[in-house]
Amino acid sequence: MSAGDDTSGRAARRDLAFDALADPVRREILAVLAEEDECSAGALAGRITSVGRTAVSTHLRVLRVAGLVTERRAGRYRYYSVDPSGSAAEVLTLLQGLFQQSLHGVRAAVENRPPETGPVDTGRTGGPDGTGPDTAAEAG
Repeated sequence: MSAGDDTSGRAARRDLAFDALADPVRREILAVLAEEDECSAGALAGRITSVGRTAVSTHLRVLRVAGLVTERRAGRYRYYSVDPSGSAAEVLTLLQGLFQQSLHGVRAAVENRPPETGPVDTGRTGGPDGTGPDTAAEAG
């Protein structure tokens, strides 16, 4: 496998992960799994009330193929959990890099802004001559 294949494979996994995360039901499933650590498909279907059992199973398959969840089989039951080493880690790394880059851009813009000159306008006009408090206004 060449380096280009590895890069395109990671990009494809990230694309699948972002496609999977685009659906609100799948995000809800992930939120339940984050709370519970591991959950059976039946228990998930009981917690996700916006769609039926079959739809929950379909969403779980999409999440598994995208590398966001893992499946463990025990007898006739299937248990799901968030896969912290799968595509979720790649998505978080990508988003963290994007946000860090944006924050660095904001910081640079603020630090390079010329200093303000003159008094800062606080919205108060002060006394009759504009310098200090208006004692007549404060007394009444």
